[in-house]
Amino acid sequence: MPPNAAAPRMGAPEWIALLALSSLWGGSFFFYKVLVTELPPFTVVLGRVSIAALALHLLLLARRDPLILTPQQWKSFLVLGLLNNVIPFSLIAFGEIRIASGSAAILNATTPIFTILVAHFFTSDEKITAAKGVGVLAAFLGVAVLIGPAALSGFGQGDLLGDAACLLAAAVYSLGATYGRRFKGIAPLKIATAQVTAATIILIPLTALVDRPWALPMPSAGVWAALLAIALLSTSLAYLLFFRILAVAGATNLVLVTFLLPGSALILGALFLNEAVTLRALIGMTLIGLGLAAIDGRPWGVARRLLDVR
Repeated sequence: MPPNAAAPRMGAPEWIALLALSSLWGGSFFFYKVLVTELPPFTVVLGRVSIAALALHLLLLARRDPLILTPQQWKSFLVLGLLNNVIPFSLIAFGEIRIASGSAAILNATTPIFTILVAHFFTSDEKITAAKGVGVLAAFLGVAVLIGPAALSGFGQGDLLGDAACLLAAAVYSLGATYGRRFKGIAPLKIATAQVTAATIILIPLTALVDRPWALPMPSAGVWAALLAIALLSTSLAYLLFFRILAVAGATNLVLVTFLLPGSALILGALFLNEAVTLRALIGMTLIGLGLAAIDGRPWGVARRLLDVR
């Protein structure tokens, strides 16, 4: 793409897909809580990506469009599976054993900051602007307010390795989002299928070596249900949305989903668990909304046009 190309923008379909993606990935935190009570982390991650891969391959076969890639393409997808699945999934599982979930959530919300930096240096059409910088900082502050001061005070009091693991996972996610742009010419369904298939190939020997899953007791029905949900909803369906948004809106816009996860949890809790919506939560969500608007840019353009009319 030429250096003066217009930056990718978010249309209404992309915003709807982004909100859906935040709900699907937000649910994965609940599923993980259920799964790690009976299964070790690598086994959980392998189950997640392998079931997702099977489901996506069956979908391709049902459409009579099987996944056929060249050896060079498979090499690229092995890198993508490593960056988007194997490394961050494993790091978060490692980190959440050692630090508070609030601290982990804030660290995960740094992904857009890393992505803007990575995209600035490695893409031609997603350079850092003043609006993007202000928007990211405002949204990150909103996440911090939403989670509350208790989470912030927990930094440094837990396992330093846990903090480092979650922060590194955020950085790796940003690399995966930027690296994934090279697959624009491939259908989102095939990208998602190839990615989780590649991740499965990487994880099979790793899980066998570390977890020895054949020696584990048979999981309960609830764990099997959680594994199917995290694989089919939070992985298969989620990555179909992920790559669709990436192809249209770019890496920087895509990782805004990390800012929407706490808000999604708040809304779901209020609707289904009768949890109170506090003033702190409303302030946090407002800051996140302002941050998203600053990064997208269009609300300010509409406001300027209205002022010009007047």
